Amino acid sequence: MSHFIPIGIGAGLVSALLTATVTQGSAIALVLYLLAPIPILVAALGWDHRAGLVGAAVGGIALSITLEPVSGLGFAVASGLPAWWLAYLVLLGRAAPDGTMEWYPLGRLLAWIAGVAALTFLAAAAVPDFDYALYEMRVREATDALFSAQPPPPGAEVDADTLAGMVASLAPVFAAQGFTVILVLYVWLGAKIVQISGRLARPWPDVPSTLMPREAVYAFLGAVVVANLAGGFVGVFAGALTGAFVMAFALQGLAAIHDVSRGRPGRVFLLFGTYTLILFSQGLILVAMLLFGIADSAFGIRRRFFSGRPPTITRKPPKE
Repeated sequence: MSHFIPIGIGAGLVSALLTATVTQGSAIALVLYLLAPIPILVAALGWDHRAGLVGAAVGGIALSITLEPVSGLGFAVASGLPAWWLAYLVLLGRAAPDGTMEWYPLGRLLAWIAGVAALTFLAAAAVPDFDYALYEMRVREATDALFSAQPPPPGAEVDADTLAGMVASLAPVFAAQGFTVILVLYVWLGAKIVQISGRLARPWPDVPSTLMPREAVYAFLGAVVVANLAGGFVGVFAGALTGAFVMAFALQGLAAIHDVSRGRPGRVFLLFGTYTLILFSQGLILVAMLLFGIADSAFGIRRRFFSGRPPTITRKPPKE
């Protein structure tokens, strides 16, 4: 038996157990559920990407048997396979002419994370029925439940059909943004665990220098156009891809702040102020990061204007 098979089986069973805890409905169960992809990521990154593939299959089968087939399918599509694929990309590399290894660029990995986040939302919305009318009905029920718990202000006229349509169109955008952040954290945490154990084959990358390729800008703009023109699940996927790339470019803008501030005076205060604004500006600072991230991928802002050495601080010697 190949060494990765028992590792994958164990990881899949642990992930399935973490996923099944969500049926308890407690806060700790929700936390454990959110950690479900980590064992598959660790197995794939630390042993072999095929261990992650085995884990995704085993976890899906286990949940299909213990809960219901829909749960197993949802786990495989929304948790197991994304974890395996991203781990595969992390370890993807080729030998350079000088004999060193060229690892898969972080920028392309971030673009893939955005795409996987959009596909994850599409799977959550469509599986198992692939019925858009049923998806709209679920959105309407969720909207009704939301406004039943928190009714609109007195005098505000809210048309249920219009509101449901707005929520249906915006839900993919905002949900995919959250999925993008979660997937980034999954990959970082899984890789960090494997690195600490000494099993990570790839050297730890320079995260602040992350830069998505220009094609990511084209994909983002195309998704915006399709989201405004197409209906059905095509529009849902395009909206999710739009939201995922919004967050991916914003994260790239945040990484750029870390990158260009290295070695410069006042870096600690700059980063502290940036994160403070993220927390207290209700996300407005993310708009600036988004725009910078798009411009950086499209026009190479960092390469053109921040590629030089940072200014050094010269201090006069003390007088004797």
